[in-house]
Amino acid sequence: MLNQTVLNQAILARAAPFAFYIIIMMISGLMQDAGVDARWMYALRAGGTALLLIYLHKYYAELVWSKRPTAQQLFLAVLAGLVVFLLWISLSQDWMIVGSTSGYDPRTSDGALDIGMVAMRLAGAALIVPVMEELFWRSFIMRWLDLADFQTLAPASVTIKALLISSVVFAIEHTFWLAGLAAGLIYGVLYMRTQNLWVSVIAHAVTNGALGLWVLKTGHWHYW
Repeated sequence: MLNQTVLNQAILARAAPFAFYIIIMMISGLMQDAGVDARWMYALRAGGTALLLIYLHKYYAELVWSKRPTAQQLFLAVLAGLVVFLLWISLSQDWMIVGSTSGYDPRTSDGALDIGMVAMRLAGAALIVPVMEELFWRSFIMRWLDLADFQTLAPASVTIKALLISSVVFAIEHTFWLAGLAAGLIYGVLYMRTQNLWVSVIAHAVTNGALGLWVLKTGHWHYW
């Protein structure tokens, strides 16, 4: 029998960190448009999201330590994450991009890298965002599209329709929409096949971590 209170708590626990992250990102964008250096707002965006995830961690049954991935699943996650990274930097033609962004440039006025900003951005992208987004997009949205009481739906039972819709909406969230679509599909299939959210979280973390290192090496800040 559906327990609406428990369901609402589960939904809020997955939606609140995501909503906070998006709201602070929008505020930062407005500040940047107004000529204010809002790069340090990323500390609030990532740090606040991390605190929410920690506070709400008891609602994330799929991320308890006992459900950590096997060695085979870990290998699969790393491989998938690297594949998505390669797709992300390859799917960059004009028609594959919506809008434009200057990205996140962590350099000081004299062109040197600000180590604090670099560390903050890498940590947020590789450690916090993957957990927040996989809880929202794969654990919640993808399963909820098939069943309101999403926590009772096994990942393996998710329909292709739900996988496609959630991946398309996930893609819309990103400037590089085609790369985002590919990422959503790959992370979604990983979750469905392994039935372990840790696998998609780790894959997502590998993608973001590799992308961050590549951006720092190449200076293509618009990818950030």
